[in-house]
This record gives sequence, structure tokens and C-alpha cells, in this order.
Amino acid sequence: MLENIFKLKERRTDVKTEVLAGFTTFITMAYIIFVNPSILSTTGLDKHAVFFATSIGAAVGTLIMALYANLPFALAPGMGLNAFFTYTVCLQMKYTPQQALAAVFISGIIFVIITAVGLRQAIVRSIPQSLKHAMTAGIGLFIAFIGFINSGIVVIDAGSKLPKFGDFTSAFKSLTNDPNINSAIISSRGAIVALIGLLIIGILIAKRVKGAIIIGIIIATLISFPLKIVDLSKFRFSLESFKVSAFNFDFAGLFAARGQGGGIGAVLLSLFAVILTFTLIDMFDSIGTFVGLADKAGMLDEKGDIPNMDRALMSDAIATIVGSIFGTSTVTTYIESAAGIEEGGRTGLTSLVTGILFILALVIAPFIGLVPSQATAPALIAVGVMMISSIKKIDFNDFEEALPAFLTIVIMPFTYSIANGISAGIIFYVLVKLLRGKAKEVHPVTYILAILFILRFMVIAH
Repeated sequence: MLENIFKLKERRTDVKTEVLAGFTTFITMAYIIFVNPSILSTTGLDKHAVFFATSIGAAVGTLIMALYANLPFALAPGMGLNAFFTYTVCLQMKYTPQQALAAVFISGIIFVIITAVGLRQAIVRSIPQSLKHAMTAGIGLFIAFIGFINSGIVVIDAGSKLPKFGDFTSAFKSLTNDPNINSAIISSRGAIVALIGLLIIGILIAKRVKGAIIIGIIIATLISFPLKIVDLSKFRFSLESFKVSAFNFDFAGLFAARGQGGGIGAVLLSLFAVILTFTLIDMFDSIGTFVGLADKAGMLDEKGDIPNMDRALMSDAIATIVGSIFGTSTVTTYIESAAGIEEGGRTGLTSLVTGILFILALVIAPFIGLVPSQATAPALIAVGVMMISSIKKIDFNDFEEALPAFLTIVIMPFTYSIANGISAGIIFYVLVKLLRGKAKEVHPVTYILAILFILRFMVIAH
């Protein structure tokens, strides 16, 4: 039966290899079930409900990829997309999480439509390669900055409003429950725990240990217990931890005026920026990931095309809709799938095993509250390191490419907004090309995006 479904002999693999590859992929990307709730709960969403949504979204998306596309690619809520959801859409643009989930749902519908008619790859091709790499690097820097803030390694000075190193000196003043253990001491200890976690993750990744990030999160969590960063006395095993929050949408609020001057124009431009950014980030990320993974698995044909590419893209699109329904940010294909491919995974059987493991992971729901932000923060920093490596692919000797790419990268963390970085990069790319007399080198779609982003900035300023 497995041979008939997954064509194992045709892909030169077997059941044992595929099962091992599925376990390897899951272990490598399991950190997301801890990190995603930590990030999205900042918006006010229940951490246990987000944990359920993360696991189910990852499971459903990966199982669709397995059975429909027959590819060894696993999916889960995307890093960078969850940061955009939380820190830009909710905290900066003041959308509620229910409105943001509605935007993710709409972007998922858009994914399905443009994938069905074959527009998804065409849209991605309209954006210059330098900006695609810059977006990945900028999101990596932004995620790392969030990790430093969440860990307490970096804090915002109350007086100057500028970032500075956190307090490391008072970390071990007292290990008892006396009143002297104040929030400053706990914060200092948390920063130390985060540094230890980061060191562990860094060493394990350097040694190519599978599951390095999840191992680092677990060890950092265990260290936090005796340091009283987590109050174990409040932990209770309860079925209430298995929370489900489906169809938690606020479409009416999403389409209401955002206080940016009012009027339908302000609403549409604000909404455009949110949905377009969700769409662009996922499109670049997923297609780039597909190509990289297929190349690693030796699946690209003589034309460089991926087998079942249309089905893979549709699986990715449907997963976004399912994830939003259960209450998580955009679900996308994970580059960590490469770990399973390295173990020999070549078919959807690898993804089937990974998807089943995400379902089984639901049993640890009651323990999700025991994982402090200081334990997940090192994972953000480590992922940031991996993502910022895309900067190597940008030609900084060509200033026409370098300036827009640089602005894309730095404006994201400097303004605490992924959307601002993407907008600035596209606008400056078009302006530089126009002023250099190279207007024909710019794709028409890129011109349209630049104009819309300029209008968005004008609305925000107003």
C-alpha cells in the first residue's frame, strides 16, 4: 500500500529510511511548538490555544503535503510571519489578534486563488533577487532583536529609550523565597538562562546535532526551575490546558477604520499593507524553500522544475487557511525539512510521519506554560543567525542593489516593523532604477507595489 501511495522504489528509498527521516524532521523543527505560542501570546491570545493551533496547523499542512504532493516537506507556522503578526500587525498597527487572524485567512484564500491560476510564481519573479535575500536577512535580524529583548539580554533604557545590556550582576543574590527576590533579580537570572541556552544551541548546531534548538529550549527551561524564573507551585495538570479556539475571526473590525485619518482609502491601504506583506513573505519563503529542498533531495528535473510543484504550493496555501481557522499565523514550508532529506527522505511518507508526530505532540499541552520566554528567546536568536546568512547573496559592490537591500534589512529592526522594511526596499529600488535611467529593468508589478507602499506611508504620516 505504501509503495502504491508514495512510489518508494521510483524515488529509490524504503519505509525504514522514510520513517527515520520523518522523525529527524520533526525533532529538528519541534521547537516551533514552544516558540510560536510564546510569540503569539504577546498579542493576548491564549498560549495553550496557540499551542493547539500550532500543532494542528503543522500536522494538517504536513499531512496534505504528504498525501497530495508526495514530497518530504514539513510545514508549520512560519518564523518571521509570526513576528510580523505580533509585533507589526497587532502591537504596532493596533489590530486585534482576531482581526489579524482574519487577515491571515484572507491571505490564505488569495494563496489558493493565485496558485490555482498559476500566478504565484509570476508574482515572486517580479521582485528582484537582491530584495528577496534582503527580506530574509532583515527578518532574521528582526527576530534576533526580539529574542534579545525577550531574554533580558538587551533592555530598553527607561530614560534614554535606547537599547542597552540588561542586568547580569544581581542574578544570584538569593535562591530562597524571601521578599528580596524581586522582579529585577528574576529578570537578571532570566538573562543568564537565555545566554546559557544560546550557548548550548550554538554548540549543538555547530556539532550538527539533530534537534539542537529543541534540546536548548528544554535545558534552559529545566535550569529556570531552581532559579525560580518559573513558579512551579502554580502548575496544575488539567484538561483545561487542551484549549481549542476555532474561527476566532473579526472581519468587521478588520475592515473598520484604523485611526489613520479615517476614510475608506486609509482602511484599504492599511489592510493592503497587512495582507500583501503576509502574502509576499510567505510566497518568497515557500518557493525559495521548495527549490532549495528539492535541489538538496536531487528532485529537480533538467529544466530546474520541481515535481508536483503546483500541488506543493496548493498544500502550503491550504495549510495557511487551516492554521488561521484554529488560531495561528501563516503556516508555511520549513527549511528544517532538509534534516529529514539528509537522512534519505524522498517521498511524502517522510512528511506523513512528521505530521503524525505533530498530532502526538498535543499530549504535552499542559506543560507549555512551564516554558519561560527566556528559554525560547535563544531559539529566536539562533533562527535569526540562520536567516541573516542570506545577506551573503547580495552584491554590495553594486550600490543600485545594495542601497535598497540595506534599507530593507535595517529598517525592519529599527522601526520594529517587517512591513516598513519591505516597503522601503521596494520604493528605493524603483527610485534608484528610475534615476539611473534603467526603468525597463523594473518589473511592472514592482512599480505598482512601490506606488501602493508610497500611498501607505502618506496615509500613516497623515
